[in-house]
Amino acid sequence: MRTLAALIVMLSATAASAANPVTEPTKLSPEWQARTRAMFETAIEIPTVARRGQMPKMAQYLAAELKKAGFAARDIHIMPHDGSTGDKTVSFIARWRGTGGASGPKPILVLAHMDVVEAKRADWQQDPFEFIERDGYFYGRGTSDDKQGMIATTAAVLKLKAEGFKPARDIILFFTGDEETQMNGARLGAVDWRKLTDAEFALNADGGGGAYTRTGAPLGFGLQTAEKIFQSYHFTARNRGGHSSRPRPDNAIYDLAAALKKLEAHRFAPMLNETTRAYFTERARQEGPSALGNAMRAWLANPGDGAAADAIEANELETGLTRTRCVATMLEGGHAENALPQMARATVNCRIMPGVDPKTVEAELKSIAGSGIEITPFADQGRLTPASPLRPDVVAAYTNAVRALHGAAMPIIPQMSTGATDGSWFRANGIPTYGVDGSWGISPDDERAHGLDERLPVRAMYDNVVHWEMLLRELAGK
Repeated sequence: MRTLAALIVMLSATAASAANPVTEPTKLSPEWQARTRAMFETAIEIPTVARRGQMPKMAQYLAAELKKAGFAARDIHIMPHDGSTGDKTVSFIARWRGTGGASGPKPILVLAHMDVVEAKRADWQQDPFEFIERDGYFYGRGTSDDKQGMIATTAAVLKLKAEGFKPARDIILFFTGDEETQMNGARLGAVDWRKLTDAEFALNADGGGGAYTRTGAPLGFGLQTAEKIFQSYHFTARNRGGHSSRPRPDNAIYDLAAALKKLEAHRFAPMLNETTRAYFTERARQEGPSALGNAMRAWLANPGDGAAADAIEANELETGLTRTRCVATMLEGGHAENALPQMARATVNCRIMPGVDPKTVEAELKSIAGSGIEITPFADQGRLTPASPLRPDVVAAYTNAVRALHGAAMPIIPQMSTGATDGSWFRANGIPTYGVDGSWGISPDDERAHGLDERLPVRAMYDNVVHWEMLLRELAGK
């Protein structure tokens, strides 16, 4: 899961234009541009889609690159596990041992994912699994989500090692093979494989990042410190049924429809946390004396102001950021066209604010729907994911790296994702996690992650290697 940070760090339309960032030169050396490009091309052209069986090939390629650089085989692990339904996949773990040893500071965990969303050749202008460079962009499935993060972090580690950098603490690379589907790799990494992944904190290449407008104005970089909790529920109405020629007032489909209309109208209580307060404080400043800016200031002054929160959520770029949101996503029901339905069921997907127990949301849903509707949660979801505290060292390192590459005026804004990444599993299991990727794009009208003709500016890929090099130097070098 990845969206451009600009979708949550929009500046006002009055932002001044600047040079085209796509054509500006990168600070990555020509040698490392060539090495990064070669690795990126190889990664994009391995179709690491669920049920294609290509994840081991991707992991083996990464292992070979690290071994060539001097990483010990004992520190590299390719971990087979279940992926999506009926599928097998692998996750990848590699440790760069620091000089501090067992008595030194705990490791830093670096997260990314190897898998990508399916892409059909007939839908794209070019083969989605052919790496193409054109007009200042790299094209191909995964160029944005998330092979750029996987390759940028790997290239940064290889570059640091080649230059003689010696980390004071271990750096652990952890790349999963099913982030886009089941997230079993993240679950195993956060729990079962904890001896291989335990860390003081995690840096997530599948979160954060920034954007520019088409006129070259900077839109800012988001630092992801929180994610909403993913939990789905079944709403089920049951009935004795009968012949369709003899309708009755009680009808499972109508009962379900009435419950869903109540859900549509319901608003969960708005709430702020450290991350969203910092985010909306900056957004209110950006919006100035506009209606949206005024609503943000009113809500910050009174977090219980539901009307102000509603006004914020009416802006599609801010939807889901003020409260828990639940929405109907799937329907099934009835058994014959000439019979009254005996069952009607809807899937309702909730994105719950960090720290809120899904059982509390379930109780509220039951109150909304009424006693005639069964509410049952999907199993193996709803992990509690508290917001990660704004660590001064991580905030400073991210800010320093971004502004070294993009200028001292580039806004840095804490971010809560409404979607989910592998980082949610580590937050849920006691490892604070920070989305601090340094890639960027042109937004909001060129967001292509999971979409057609996915692409990333060439400079953004190379900048990201430099970004991760600076991050790791600062955070692992002390």
